[in-house]
Order: sequence, then structure tokens, then C-alpha cells
Amino acid sequence: MISPARIVVMGVSGCGKSTLARALAEALNYAYLEGDDLHPPANIAAMSQGRALNDAMRGPWLDAITAAMTTQIAHGGGVVASCSALKKAYRDRLSGHGPAIFLHLDLAPDQVRRRVASRPNHFMPLSLADDQIRTLEPLAETELGYTLDATLTQDKLLKTAKMAILSGL
Repeated sequence: MISPARIVVMGVSGCGKSTLARALAEALNYAYLEGDDLHPPANIAAMSQGRALNDAMRGPWLDAITAAMTTQIAHGGGVVASCSALKKAYRDRLSGHGPAIFLHLDLAPDQVRRRVASRPNHFMPLSLADDQIRTLEPLAETELGYTLDATLTQDKLLKTAKMAILSGL
């Protein structure tokens, strides 16, 4: 296992990234980093208006997440971050200052749409769910990571995630 670990819980909007990342951070006694909190205001505005982010818009956000994870690691602790990390290039960027373990929460498109539609106060509108589904690149065999079924109960997801992390994948 990477020690201290840099763990990213990833997937499309509505898959349960934040919930699992918070629970995993608590279980491992690691810091929790909510990737959505690091979006520049222009990104939040664009998504709120139903405009998908492009690579140039995502770049500073990914760099902010990477920097925050690196700071936490420099202070001697592990970190669990939630971040969509939809493309391999984004995950490479997140791993730029040290290896990261990725936990991909996989969810069928109809379930993504249902979950996103049930979050009326979130900045990510239902209209962008299909864009995220199309953009998502599953973990490559060369990436350090594990794909989890996002329909599992939270207890089962947490147990599976902990087993994956603690086994060193």
C-alpha cells in the first residue's frame, strides 16, 4: 500500500463519491477533501447553467485538488478526495505529485440520471449527466485502482473499498 495514501473516489455525478470518500477517510483516519469545493466560481456558474466543462476549465480545478492532496501528504497524513476524474488524463494529472489510488464508483446511466434528478439543490443539473457518462473513461489496466459497484449499500461499499486499499490493490 502507498503510505501515506492519496486516494481518489471517482465517477460521474450522483454515483456517491462524496459519501464514500467521507466514510473512507473517517475509517482510515485520513483527511477528507471534497473536490467540488475547489471548483473555481466560473466552473460552478457554467455547470449551474447546464454548460459542460471542457479540459481547459477542468485544469485549474484538478491542479487545486492535486495541490491540496500534496499539502496533506507533506504534513504526514493520508487523504481521501472525491473527484469525478472522468478521463485518464485527469487521473494522470491528479497523480502528478505522487501516486494515487483510484476507486471508481460504477453506476448504470439510468441510475445516474435518477440520482442526479433527486438532488435539486446541487449545482450539477440533470442535463449534464449524459455528458459525464459519455466523457467517463473507465480505469485502464495500467492505473492503480479498483472499480466498485455503486449500487451496493454504503456499508458494503465502505468494506470493499477498505479491503481494496488495505490489500494494496
